[in-house]
Amino acid sequence: MEYKRVLTSQDISCFGQCSGTVALPIISACGSECAIIPSAVLSTHTAGFEGYTFCDLTDEIPKILKHWIDTDIMFDCVYTGYLGSTQQIKYVAEIMDELLIDGGLRIVDPAMADNGQLYPAFNEEYVEAMKWLCSQANILLPNITEACFLTDTEYPESYDQDFINKLLSDLDQLCGGCIVLTGVSFREGYTGVMIYESGICSYYEHEVVGDGCHGTGDVYASAFVGTMMRGVGAVNAACVAADFTVNCIKGTIDDEDHWYGVKFEPQLAGLIETLKEGEEEADAE
Repeated sequence: MEYKRVLTSQDISCFGQCSGTVALPIISACGSECAIIPSAVLSTHTAGFEGYTFCDLTDEIPKILKHWIDTDIMFDCVYTGYLGSTQQIKYVAEIMDELLIDGGLRIVDPAMADNGQLYPAFNEEYVEAMKWLCSQANILLPNITEACFLTDTEYPESYDQDFINKLLSDLDQLCGGCIVLTGVSFREGYTGVMIYESGICSYYEHEVVGDGCHGTGDVYASAFVGTMMRGVGAVNAACVAADFTVNCIKGTIDDEDHWYGVKFEPQLAGLIETLKEGEEEADAE
């Protein structure tokens, strides 16, 4: 396995198992070096906690970038998560231009909306800036709500395969790379991911576990990135990440005291074993 270097840019919630504190261990466990440019530092995440602290690090980002340019630090992949402002989006685009090796991957999780609504901190100006960033990506990881905002599509209360196909086609017009659309459900009790790459759609379905947990989108995206860095294709990486996320939820739902995230750490050994088994099977073919 070739040793890769990944840079992620998103916030650090010091407690709560999301964003940077999820990306760092999961991508590292997958076998890549993972660095971070934090967009902000919070004492906890904002879902269910009150009185949390917040420190905006926007002004630090160009300083970090300059130092890394001067030090000739480069990356095989830049993966973005939650970005707090349009200015941070501009800085991240500059980071991709300056710090990626030739052929390096630009992976964007446009973390800005869910359940038909933008997150409270964001507005139409932010959406337009995110469209611009997504247009430069090799791989997009939106949920259905984010995909609707990116394509100026009305969010539906229900949908069918034709709607999803049109949404993917519109996203392809925006990005032209690989689209991994999460949270796609065609029947009760099941959901999945739709992967659109080079005009070909692939769907991976899994059971719905519980009512959802905070941070699972970050867990999924991080596992996807870490898996791809081992040379796994997007379809297989999407499936591995989905199974890992489901296992994390299953390992958490019976613990009422652990409401703020998923217990992903005990599942890392299984993720590593899955990746090794996949590589062994590929070598045997």
